Amino acid sequence: MGTSRHDRPARRTVLVAAGCALVSVGVLLLGGAGGEAAAGLPEAGGTAWWVTVAGLLAQALALCWSRVHPRAVLLAVGLVPVAAALAGGRDATSLTTLAVVVGVYVAGTTHPLRGLVPTLAAVAVLMTVAGTIAAVDGGLEPWPALGVAALQATSTLGLVLLVTSWVAALRESGRAREDERRALVREHEALVQAALDRERTAMARELHDIAAHHLSGIAIAASALERQVATDPDGAREAARQVRRQSTSVLRDLRSLVGLLRDRDGGGGARPETLGGIADLVADVVAIGREVTWTVRGDASAADREVGPLAQLAAYRVVREALANAGRHAPGAACTVTLDARDPAEVTLVVRNGPAVGEPDPVAGGGFGLVGMRERAGLTGARVDAGPTGDGGWEVRLVLPREREAP
Repeated sequence: MGTSRHDRPARRTVLVAAGCALVSVGVLLLGGAGGEAAAGLPEAGGTAWWVTVAGLLAQALALCWSRVHPRAVLLAVGLVPVAAALAGGRDATSLTTLAVVVGVYVAGTTHPLRGLVPTLAAVAVLMTVAGTIAAVDGGLEPWPALGVAALQATSTLGLVLLVTSWVAALRESGRAREDERRALVREHEALVQAALDRERTAMARELHDIAAHHLSGIAIAASALERQVATDPDGAREAARQVRRQSTSVLRDLRSLVGLLRDRDGGGGARPETLGGIADLVADVVAIGREVTWTVRGDASAADREVGPLAQLAAYRVVREALANAGRHAPGAACTVTLDARDPAEVTLVVRNGPAVGEPDPVAGGGFGLVGMRERAGLTGARVDAGPTGDGGWEVRLVLPREREAP
């Protein structure tokens, strides 16, 4: 059965283990070449020398799995100093401490230190035993040798654990910052997606308004054209001109909308969608054969000055949508559009239609209609009320606040 990927030594760990072996064995070779007295190391070729070399190589081999099996590796590298000391390695025993230090560092930076406490305590005991044996072989009394060995083991492991804890804290802080960055990226992506969804909804409403207004006019003009083509050629030609005019208008408005989406100029020839443009809107509807009356009460020019541009745009769109709805749901009904600018605090627009004369459009549905009207009005501080009238018709009332400049 093959070895699991997670049980294989990492390449970086293998390189660290090889470097550790190269350093410790190199020091042993250089020291042993000068004889037994050189730095207290065993003479090259002797039993203690070979045991120490074998122990150093065994430690390097064990370190290759220090990330995968940290406890077993720490115990293995901790036993080697004891074996080297028992074989008479004396000062060469300190060379085996390098692998112990590397093993503790690797284990502490890749695994929680809390779970390694018992193993680290056992390693400290093994290092103390090995240091005591080596010191006694060097001529030191047992109890002083034990004290020195214990001090060396605890100070070495303590320093390594201090560095390991600091590195682990830095890594944990880095992971926390990365997690925070990813969370911020996800939040930003969610906000962008929500903004895109709102833009798609707004674009759908704009397309609905444009298409509903102009296509309803085209349908009415085409119906008149069908009836007049044989009996009233002049009227049929006029209806054809209205179809062409409405088709041109819908293409112009769609082009303007696409231009806005591309962050370009919407077209210098487009009619401004303001309160003043509502009269032209009504004229276009009358031109296709519908009965619509435009009435102004009060000072319309003052209303143009004192109602904000966004509110005027919303008013224009609401009137256009209300007339389109009247054409679909109440064909043949007379309509009135009234601009009341007599109130010094607000301007009121009322679109009213009577009961239907013909059959309503069978494909006319709820769409965005009233929802879009109310949302547009709400964005500018205006309000929309819509509902049936007593004679069976329908009324849409839009109230726009005035924006007077402070003296």
